[in-house]
Amino acid sequence: MVDPLIIDTLVARQQTRVSSPLASLTPRELDVLREMAQGKTNAGIGQALFLSESTVEKHVNTIFAKLGISAAPVHRRVVAVIAFLENAPEEGAPTRAVGKT
Repeated sequence: MVDPLIIDTLVARQQTRVSSPLASLTPRELDVLREMAQGKTNAGIGQALFLSESTVEKHVNTIFAKLGISAAPVHRRVVAVIAFLENAPEEGAPTRAVGKT
């Protein structure tokens, strides 16, 4: 038998993940966003993830589009990182099981 409090906590965590703006991102896009959150440039992200700069740029633009971040008078990278920090799963928490891209 499992404590109902544990079940409630797990269900709430899953519902939060599903409603998170990050839920629409692929695992690779989340990797890129994590690197962005560390303040890395596209070149730095590319080195860390073994991607070309143009591939990183495509991922970054897709992230902006999926998160609904337009070319408003704000720094889009900062807005994306804030969304990540507000919605990222806790360190060590399981993430969606989706094949890598």
